[in-house]
Amino acid sequence: MADYSNHQRKLINRYYDNRDDIMLTKVQELVTELFLAETPAKQEKLWDRVRKAMGNLKIKPAVIDHIVNSKDPSVLASNIQDWLKGSVPKVDAPSKR
Repeated sequence: MADYSNHQRKLINRYYDNRDDIMLTKVQELVTELFLAETPAKQEKLWDRVRKAMGNLKIKPAVIDHIVNSKDPSVLASNIQDWLKGSVPKVDAPSKR
């Protein structure tokens, strides 16, 4: 691993401590972009980005598939409202032994 200064390590740690909030904000921004997208090609690229961001949030694959396959930004927006209330359907982390 590279040698980082104390300041750099703190910045890196803060990023990973807040990564879920960062990804959730990114998904919110993508909803807006989806509503404004004019071409199907642009929408498809945005849905790919949504899928990746939700994967980074560790949302259950079934939920991701349901949202992305619906191709409806209002479905995504509705789920985001639930996630902001604290009910994110996350994938169970493997147990450590």
